[in-house]
Order: sequence, then structure tokens, then C-alpha cells
Amino acid sequence: MSTHGAHPQLPADDPRQSGAADPHDLGDARDTRVTREGGAGDTLESVGEVEALKRIFPRLPNAAAALLGPGDDAAVISAPDARFVVTTDMMIHGPDFRLAWSTPHDLGWKAAVTNLADVAAMGATPSALVVAIAAPLSTPVATLEGIADGLRDACAALAPLAGVVGGDLSVSNTLTIAVTAFGDLDGRAPVVRSGARPGDIVAVAGDLGRAGAGIWLLFDQATSSEPGLAAAELAAAEPVTPIRQPSGSAPREPDAALGRVIRSQHPALVNAQLAPMSPLAAGVLAAQAGATSMLDVSDGLVLDAGRIATASGCSIDLSHAFIEAEANALRAVDAVVGAQAADFVLCGGRSCTAGDLRPRARSTGGVSPDRRRAGARSRASTGHRGRRSLREAGRVGSVQRLERRRWLNR
Repeated sequence: MSTHGAHPQLPADDPRQSGAADPHDLGDARDTRVTREGGAGDTLESVGEVEALKRIFPRLPNAAAALLGPGDDAAVISAPDARFVVTTDMMIHGPDFRLAWSTPHDLGWKAAVTNLADVAAMGATPSALVVAIAAPLSTPVATLEGIADGLRDACAALAPLAGVVGGDLSVSNTLTIAVTAFGDLDGRAPVVRSGARPGDIVAVAGDLGRAGAGIWLLFDQATSSEPGLAAAELAAAEPVTPIRQPSGSAPREPDAALGRVIRSQHPALVNAQLAPMSPLAAGVLAAQAGATSMLDVSDGLVLDAGRIATASGCSIDLSHAFIEAEANALRAVDAVVGAQAADFVLCGGRSCTAGDLRPRARSTGGVSPDRRRAGARSRASTGHRGRRSLREAGRVGSVQRLERRRWLNR
């Protein structure tokens, strides 16, 4: 699915719209949907952990695999084939998200998707989540409820069998969300990073470059030395070139007002970063079609392809035509990316997508010395030619150990 036009808007029924009206501020999370119980000004300190959990748990999704859910010391989850996939990921305010830019609903959505994508990249179907949150005492309960709503909506939209089966709530000076996700292989072997072999096709599903362009826009245009003052001026125009910070200028911090303006002007890019969509079902389809290696590409095509290359003892050679086509598609979504489109396609991170490889009859050999960008890949599915969601990106070739090290260190 592609969106055309300079500034595409999300459909009104897009599940990520649920939290769009929340102010981008931990201390001012006033989603009216989450305050029907208790006072709108209730905080974690004023109501306590027990009451906060009583208001959070009813909002969380149920897991189809849960034999025993929240309420006991531990949950019990069915494992039909006697195995399960498990992964964990942590989001900390500062290095992983900024409250000035993300709504509570965004945080819950992204915390779910980043973990669900890791499960899917193993070829498994997500089945359950365990969520731990540590938050300042001043955190409004409405913020915690908004995070729960994001978790629920992400599961409903992308992994309807998955749900939250337990977790923990504690106090910290820094808002932190830790999620552990489980998945069911349904009798299949897991698809690992080390399975790529010479001659395999590299295939991708999902949108490349949008998330990387989104975080670039936020840091470039939604920061200010005097937060809030520039929002009115920026809203009056639709800039297509980034605002450059003068050298020696005062330190700039994420600005909530500017963030809302940039998000309204470039929704496809910013939403891909703050509330990403991921073709999770493609992971299982790839495994069923014979994918030899898969990886959730959250740190950029080039970096994550290098990880598969290292694990598999191979090089990955991307098609220049594929990169150009992806860059053109990104420019069609939002012209603000301009000449940097190919860089975002290759190096833009947090797309929450994955990549995979499938065997082919012939090998393409090693990586040539000028192939510094070889190995870029993104989410899901094997080179299954009948599936429209998959796009052939390149091939895998053999390479000697010293040559591989030289390529990866470039």
C-alpha cells in the first residue's frame, strides 16, 4: 500500500488515530476517554499502585493463548508445539522516545509493535505480552491508561491473537516501558539470522525510509531553545527544506508544539517513527514459503544486513534499481526527503520491519569493493514471487572472512 501526495493524511479509521489528540506531554495527558473512572487529575502518587493497576488492566487486550492471565503471581500460556519464541525490548525516555513528541497512546503502540516485530521475524505468530512500566510519581493515571490503550490497539490491529497476560508497575525518575513478547511457531522451525546462503534472494515487505525521515524531521524542525515560541510561525508555512541550527546557538530541546505542527504536515513520516505499522503477518508467510534467514530491521537496512552477513558468513548485494525505486516511492509519499531519499531507505531506522532470504539456484559471488551499501534489507517475507507484498531487493553472495570484515567496517 502506498500513499501519494506531498503531505498524506492517515485515514480517519486508522487505529493509530486513537491517541492523536493527546497532548505530547507526560504531565498533560488529557485523553478524555481515559478519565471516566476517578479524577482527571489523579496521579500515580495520589491513587497508588493498586488503584492504578485496577484502572489499567481492564483496558488491556486478552491473549487467546492465556490459560491464566493477570491476577496471580505469574501467567500461564499454552504452548501447542512445546516451544515458544520469547523476546524483550525496553523503551526509556530520552534515548528511545521523547515525551514532547509522543502521546501515551504512541508509546503503548510502539512498545507493542517493536516486540511483536521481533517475534514475527522468527517466523512465529505473536501470542502474549508481559509489560512492566516504571514512571515518576507525578505521572497522571490517564497517561498510564493511554499507554494501555496503545498496547491494546496495536495488538488488535496487527496481532489479534496476542494480548497482555501480566506485568509490573513501579516508580522511577524516568518513564520506562519494558515489554516481553511470546510467539508460537506452530510446528515450524524458527527462521534465524545465520541461515543465509549464496544465491538466496533478498526480499522486503513494508515501507522503507519513512521512520528514518520522520526522526530526522523531528530533530531538525521540532526542537527549540525556547520551546513553543516558533510553532505559530512554522504552522503558517509548509517547509520542504529543513531548518538549520546556527553554529554556536543555544542548546535545543524537543518542542511539543513544533512536534504537533511537523506531525500534521508530514504525517506519513512522523507516524512511521512514533507509531509504526509493521506487516507482521509477512513473517509467518515468509517462514511458510521457505525463508532461510530473517531479521527485524529496526536499525536501518545497511546495519541490520551486516548482522545477517556476519551471522551467515556471507555478503548481501543489493540492486541499485531496487534502491532507486524505493527512494522514488519515498519521495512520492513526501517530497521533503528530497535528495536524501536513498539515504533514508538504506540507513533510516525504527521502521519496525524485517527482512528475509530464500534459496535460489545460482550464486552471484562476492561483494565488490565499492559495494559499501550492500546488504540493506527490511522486514518480512521470502522472495515469494507470487506475493504482491514482497519486493526483490538483491541477492546473497559468498565472501572471504577478511573481505567481509573490511566491508562491514567501512
